[in-house]
Amino acid sequence: MIWFGRNFSKSPWRCVAMGILGAAAMAVSAVRAEGDADILQPTTDFSKPERYEPLPAGAATSRKLVNGNAFSHSSANMSFERELDFKVGNGFFRRLWVTAPASTQASDGLGPLYNARSCQRCHLKDGRGHPPSAVWPQDDAVSMFLRLSIPPQTKVQRLALASGKIAVVPEPTYGGQLQDFAIQGHKAEGRMRISYEEIPVTLSEGETASLRKPSYSVRALGFGVLHREVMLSPRVAPQMIGLGLLEAVPESQILALADPDDADGDDVSGKPNRVWSGSQKRVALGRFGWKAGNVTIEDQSSGAFSGDMGISTPLFPNGAGECTAIQRDCNAAPNGNSKQYQDHEASQSVVDLVVFYSRNLAVPERRNVGDAKVLAGKRVFYESGCIACHTPKFITERDLPDRPEQSRQLIWPYTDMLLHDMGGGLADGRPEGRANGQEWRTAPLWGIGLAKIVNGHTNFLHDGRARNLLEAILWHGGEAEKAKQTVIAMPAKDRRNLMRFIGSL
Repeated sequence: MIWFGRNFSKSPWRCVAMGILGAAAMAVSAVRAEGDADILQPTTDFSKPERYEPLPAGAATSRKLVNGNAFSHSSANMSFERELDFKVGNGFFRRLWVTAPASTQASDGLGPLYNARSCQRCHLKDGRGHPPSAVWPQDDAVSMFLRLSIPPQTKVQRLALASGKIAVVPEPTYGGQLQDFAIQGHKAEGRMRISYEEIPVTLSEGETASLRKPSYSVRALGFGVLHREVMLSPRVAPQMIGLGLLEAVPESQILALADPDDADGDDVSGKPNRVWSGSQKRVALGRFGWKAGNVTIEDQSSGAFSGDMGISTPLFPNGAGECTAIQRDCNAAPNGNSKQYQDHEASQSVVDLVVFYSRNLAVPERRNVGDAKVLAGKRVFYESGCIACHTPKFITERDLPDRPEQSRQLIWPYTDMLLHDMGGGLADGRPEGRANGQEWRTAPLWGIGLAKIVNGHTNFLHDGRARNLLEAILWHGGEAEKAKQTVIAMPAKDRRNLMRFIGSL
C-alpha cells in the first residue's frame, strides 16, 4: 500500500492508529482520482463536514487527548526510530542556556544580551506568547519583544534591500531587536513599555465590543538614544504547530494565490515576500514570521538562537549574538564557542535537532467538526470572504526523502502565507523585505481554538492586542475591511456561530 508516497507495508508506521491510516489512504485516493485542483476548491456544501476535514494535518494529525500539552506532540505518522530525534530536539528546545564560561560547556554562551534563556520560554508549551500583564519591573512576558530598524541611509543599503540580500537596516546602536535582559556585569538594552486606549465598536442588534489600541515606547535605554528615524514593531511569539507542513507546501500553490495588482477586482491582493535564506544561500519565498521574513524553519530557528538568546550557530557564527559594534563590552565578553560544537555555541547537529522538533510538532485533530452550529459558522466564514486570505487547504510536496511525515499530505491551515495590507489600525510602519508597514502575512488558524487550554489566554495578533477572536477580526482593515464590515453587520447569531467555527480549528 502506498501512503502519501510512502511504502507502508515495509514501514514501522504499522503502529499508527488505523483511523488515521484509513483516512490518509482515502485522501490520497481522492486526490489521485479528483486531481489536486479539484480537491483544493473551497466547498459550497455546509450541510456536513468535508472528507478528511477532521484531520487538518493529514496523517500527521495528533489524535491525543486535548489538554495543556496539545501542541507538544509529534507527527502521528512518525516512525519509532525518528521519535528519538524528536525527543532529543525537544530537550534542546527546552534547554536553559547559561553564561560562559561554565562547567556545562554544552549549555553555555547565553547572551551577553538576550530576551529569553530557552526557545520554550517564548513559545510557551509550543504555543503562543502574550504581552506583559503589567509594566516593568512587574511584567511577566518573556515571550514578546520589539523589532528595531531604520530606513536605508546609504546607496549600499538601498541596493541591498532592493536585491533582497537584507530585509531591514538594523538600528545602528541596538541592532535588529531590543534585548531586555543581559548577563551579569552587562547592561540590558532597554525595556518595552505599552499603554492602551480602549476603542468602542458598535455591532448589529445592539451588541458592542471594545478594542484596546496599544502605544509602544522604550525606557531605561542602556546605550544612549535610539536613532531619530527608528521604527518599532512589537512581536509576540507565535505557536509552533504545523510548521513542517507549511514548509512542505509547493511554492507554485502559494504563488497561484498571489494577486498583487488585484486583477480579479475583489479588493484582496496578496503578494509574496522574498527574502534572503541563509540555509539556501539565495533569495527565496518567505513563509515564516509575522511578515514572512524567513524562508525555512532553519532560518527562523537560527535567527532566534542569535537574536533571542545570543547563541551562535553556523548561520549566525558571532558568539556575541546581536551585539552591535558600538556595544564594545558586549563584544568583548567570553563566549561559549567550543570545539565540541564546531566552534559554535550550538552546532549544526543541535540546530538540526531543534529544526526536526519544530518541523514535527503536530496539529491537533479538529473538534466538533460536525456540529450544526460549527457548520453554520463555517458557512459564514466562507461566504463573508475570510477565505480570500485564510485559504483552507493545500497539498504538500510528494516524496520528500528527508521529511516523510510531511510528504503528500492534504492539510487545512487556513493561510495563504502571502502578505496583505491590513490597514492603518494594525500598521507598524516598519517594512521588512517586500512587506511594507501595513502588510502582514496571513496567520494560520489551525489550533487557534486551543490557545486558552494550552497557554491560558486568548491574546491574538502580532502584538497580542486582541483579547479574543472577535476583537482580532474587528482589528482587520485594508484588504479585509469588507469582510470585517460584514461581520459587524451580520445577525448576532451568525457572529456567534462564526466564533464557534474558528474555535473548532
